[in-house]
Amino acid sequence: MKRRLLAGALAATMALSMTACGSGGGSTDTQGSGSSDGSPTTLNLILRAGAYADVIKECLPKFEEEHNVKCEVQELSESDLYSGIALDAINQKGSYDLCMVDGSWMAEFTENGVLANLSDLGYELDDDIIPATTSICYVGDDVYLAPYYGNVTVLMLNKENVKAAGYTADTIESLDDVLAVCEKAKADGKKGFIYRGDSQNNTVVDFLPILLSYGGWVIDDSNKPTVNTQEFKDAMNFYLKLIATGEAQVKDDLIASVDTGAGTMGIGWPGWYTPTADSAADYIALSGAVSKGGETHNANVYGIWTIGIPANSQNQELAAELLTYLMDKDVQKSTVDKGGVPCRYSSLQDPEILKTYPQYEVVCKALEGGVYRPVIAEWTQFYTILGTEMDNIINGVKTVDQGLADAQSQLETLMAG
Repeated sequence: MKRRLLAGALAATMALSMTACGSGGGSTDTQGSGSSDGSPTTLNLILRAGAYADVIKECLPKFEEEHNVKCEVQELSESDLYSGIALDAINQKGSYDLCMVDGSWMAEFTENGVLANLSDLGYELDDDIIPATTSICYVGDDVYLAPYYGNVTVLMLNKENVKAAGYTADTIESLDDVLAVCEKAKADGKKGFIYRGDSQNNTVVDFLPILLSYGGWVIDDSNKPTVNTQEFKDAMNFYLKLIATGEAQVKDDLIASVDTGAGTMGIGWPGWYTPTADSAADYIALSGAVSKGGETHNANVYGIWTIGIPANSQNQELAAELLTYLMDKDVQKSTVDKGGVPCRYSSLQDPEILKTYPQYEVVCKALEGGVYRPVIAEWTQFYTILGTEMDNIINGVKTVDQGLADAQSQLETLMAG
């Protein structure tokens, strides 16, 4: 059967014939005892660059020593990681043995047989993992991914700027409160809300917590676009007021702005920044309410980095041993002081960890009530279309009504195709 892959990353539809999900591959060294001459077996890992890959690399030496393995790690940006995994599947090279996968790619990768069936390889998820984070890891009853790094949207804030507006992190209870803090910062000559406008993906994803708080979403239960709706319009109009208090910045500048107090707030991720109890910046989980005392919604968006095994890996069983080791609760707990964010209660609720990193209580709450981006094969094309029209609105090229109507029309064509 011909299926699509890499349509967004390559700006074209590419067809391929692949076997059902989980088939293919094999194991040239299932016991990790090295090659026939005693030299180490090489496992090739393709990972998301940054803290996500760093914490895995910290854990590898012990596994390498115990299994006579050498792990070669390739670290890539999000878009290059997606392209690298997908192109390897298309070309059927079998270049990688363990990969990091963003949850939004799951439908596309499953449709195209990119991932091995972890259940067939003897791996199952345990009940210490926060249940909501596992929702995209299954195909039927079989596991294809394991939630490794608990990235989820949080509201980054500068403590002093918030205090100057008459608030604390604990008293920011609604979007109205967020706007009030940012407007006060602007009046004081500082920047209020900092947002990322450097890609269509970032434009969309940073807006989703606002949209969710208004009770809106981008698709319905039938995967039909729901962009040209009153909820979306209300959220977009609020967002325009919010971002008018600040400016667009790239990620590193956003972090620096909030940390120094030049900026006041922005949507961030735990994988970017790990504040401690005495740092100038902090973060909270958005309440999901527009106004104080109003209706609340799950408003924290998952950017969880899962780990899986490519279906064409030549070392599937040994790779499964590595995945099991990396997902071990004690191994994961050891990564916290290096920037790790496990999707595990045993790490995020550990009293000793919380003494040093109290914000992990916030992360745990956000992960328990998080929302995955749409798990649809068209997501890359979807956010490109929507982000382009949102940019048109933000830059004044189109009105909210016109931009969302145009996005709706294009997205309906995409999803019908």
